[in-house]
Amino acid sequence: MPDLTNIQWYPGHMTKAKRMLATQMGIIDIVIEILDARVPLSSRNPDIDALAKDKKRVLVLNKADLADEETTKMWEEFFQKQDFYALAVNAKDNDKKKSGTGKLTALVKKIMRPKIEQQKKRGRINAPIRAMIVGIPNVGKSTFINQLSGRAGAIVEDRPGVTRGRQWIKVGGEFDLMDTPGVLWPKFDDPLVGIKLACTGAVSDNVFDKITLVTHLLEIFISINPAILENRYKISTEFGDMLKLLEEIGASRGFKMKGGIIDIERAAITVLDEFRGGKLGRISLEIPEI
Repeated sequence: MPDLTNIQWYPGHMTKAKRMLATQMGIIDIVIEILDARVPLSSRNPDIDALAKDKKRVLVLNKADLADEETTKMWEEFFQKQDFYALAVNAKDNDKKKSGTGKLTALVKKIMRPKIEQQKKRGRINAPIRAMIVGIPNVGKSTFINQLSGRAGAIVEDRPGVTRGRQWIKVGGEFDLMDTPGVLWPKFDDPLVGIKLACTGAVSDNVFDKITLVTHLLEIFISINPAILENRYKISTEFGDMLKLLEEIGASRGFKMKGGIIDIERAAITVLDEFRGGKLGRISLEIPEI
């Protein structure tokens, strides 16, 4: 497994972004953390627990359409037992009822009811709830906000770190949402966390060698269900050599170079792209210990 201590994967702008989160936390009523439903534990930034320790918290498991449905339900229960509010959504679905984002407004109102009543007693009837949206890169924060607000109000691009600075976005007359840059944390204590985040696109593709990364992804697939690979690529997964398995995938797709050599790098890119795009099925890389 790659030694993440020797890899320069933590961009300098994230230090500045973390400081910004800390300075703005005082004016925030509730923190909404967007997670990747395929890797809910790995996509939780441990720094947020310290920064938002005195705030109400909602954990949104986004990209639920790409994750195993039953496993996602288990994660919702897992986080709720830890006294978090948890909600699974698919922010790319334009139908708010189907996407799950429509439930957030009612949930936040429920959580913030004591403060709303307090504001009414003080004569501040229309005072909006101030919510901060946080999350690591590429979990779909901006897409989620756009779906919730009903307009293209935030920058959206499928690569880490494109949201620049803070952005306030109104949702009706009920919320002021502060979008924030995607922030990772400086050190992965568990190298497998870095592997999973790289596989989902939260860490830049330039950090890991694609072949090395995908060999670890293949190991995860086999531990979950070998049929993921067998059904998609029509291959056997009985042997334990991941490079050989990658070569078999390349051969099944006809990825040959001069001399009949299998292009395993192209095979690795294909597996990674098809996992990220949901073409391998709904896959959760993590299962909660309940």
